[in-house]
Amino acid sequence: MPDTKRLTPEQIEEFGKEMEGIRARVVADLGERDATYIRNLIDVQKKLELAGRAMLFFGWLPPAWLGGIAALSLSKILDNMEIGHNVMHGQYDFMQDPALTSKNFDWDNSIHADSWLYTHNYMHHTFTNIIGKDHDATGYGAFRITEETPWHPIWLLNPVFNLALQLTFQWGTALQELQLEKFISGEKSWDDMKEGLARVRGKGGKQALKDYVIFPLLSGPGAPFTFAGNVVANVVRNLWASNVIWCGHFPEGVETFSIEETENETLAGWHYRQILGSANFTGNRYVDILSGNLTYQIEHHAFPDLPAHRYREISAEVKVICEKYGIPYHEESMARQVYSTWKKVFRHALPDHFYTQSPTATLADIAMLPVRTVQRQLQAA
Repeated sequence: MPDTKRLTPEQIEEFGKEMEGIRARVVADLGERDATYIRNLIDVQKKLELAGRAMLFFGWLPPAWLGGIAALSLSKILDNMEIGHNVMHGQYDFMQDPALTSKNFDWDNSIHADSWLYTHNYMHHTFTNIIGKDHDATGYGAFRITEETPWHPIWLLNPVFNLALQLTFQWGTALQELQLEKFISGEKSWDDMKEGLARVRGKGGKQALKDYVIFPLLSGPGAPFTFAGNVVANVVRNLWASNVIWCGHFPEGVETFSIEETENETLAGWHYRQILGSANFTGNRYVDILSGNLTYQIEHHAFPDLPAHRYREISAEVKVICEKYGIPYHEESMARQVYSTWKKVFRHALPDHFYTQSPTATLADIAMLPVRTVQRQLQAA
C-alpha cells in the first residue's frame, strides 16, 4: 500500500497541474506527424502479415516455415501492441478517420473489442491497481501476485498458472470479463455469464477459424505446416505481449491501493496513483515500437489517450516532475523487470510468512523454501 503521507494534498494538486500541462502541450501539437506515423506502421504490419502468410503456404520448406513464423509473429505483435492497443485507446481519434477510431477498430486477437474497451480502457485505466476494482492488479484471477489474494494450497502451482496464462494470453484476455473465479466460487451465476460468453464465442471463434482452419485449408498439402506456424506465431505474440504488460504492472516497488484510500480522488490524485502503480523498462526504438511503447508504462497510465510514440519524449519531463516532488519513478531493464515479476510469482506461491521471514531472498531461494521446510521437519523428527 502507498504511503499516503508522502505528498500533502496541496502538493498532489500541484503535481497534477504539471502533469496536465504536459498533456495539454502534446494535444495542441497533434497532427500530420502522428497520422503519418500510424499509417506507415499499419502499412508495414500488413506487408509483414502478407509475407508471413505467403511463406507459410510453402511451410514444408524449413526456410519458408521459419521465415513465415517470424514475419507473422512480428505482424501480430505490431497489430496488437502499437496499433490495436493504442488505436482502441482513442490515441488517433483526432484524425477523424473511421478506420482508426477507438469505437470502430478491431484487431487480430481473440478478445472482442467491446470487452477490451470495458475491461482494459475503463476498468483497468480508471481504477489502476485498486484491489477489488482492477482485475489486472490481482493477476487476472489466474495467479497470485499480491498478499491481498488469500493464500490457498492451490497457489503452490502459481508459477505454472502464470506461465499457462502467458502462453495463452490472447484467450486469457478474451475470458477476462467473465471473471471465471467468481463463477467457480458461486459469486456469479450461469445467467451472469451468458452475454460475455457470447462475445467470447463470436470473436474467439472467428479468430480460431481464421488461424486454424481457413488459412491451413488454403495451403492445401501444406496445411499442417501452416497450422503449426500459426500456433507458434500466436504463442510468440502471447509471450511477448504478456511479458511487456507484466513488466509494467507487477515488478517490485509497484504499489496497490485500497478502495477506501482512493475515495474522493481528484484528477491529480489519479495521476499520482498512476505513477506509483506503474513501472517502465528500458529498450531501443525497435523495442519501443514492438511493445506498443509500453516500455513507458508510467507515461501510458498517465496519458492513455496520447499517441504512444510520443511517450519517449514525454518521459524526460515526467522524470523531472517526479524528481521535483520526490515521487518514485520505477525503471529498470526488461530483464530485471521480468526477473522481479517472476520472483513475486514464486514468492506468492507460498504462505505469506515464508517470504516475510526472508524479504531479500532471490528467486532460487524462494523456489527452494518448501524443500528446505520439509528438510527441517525431517531433521526435527
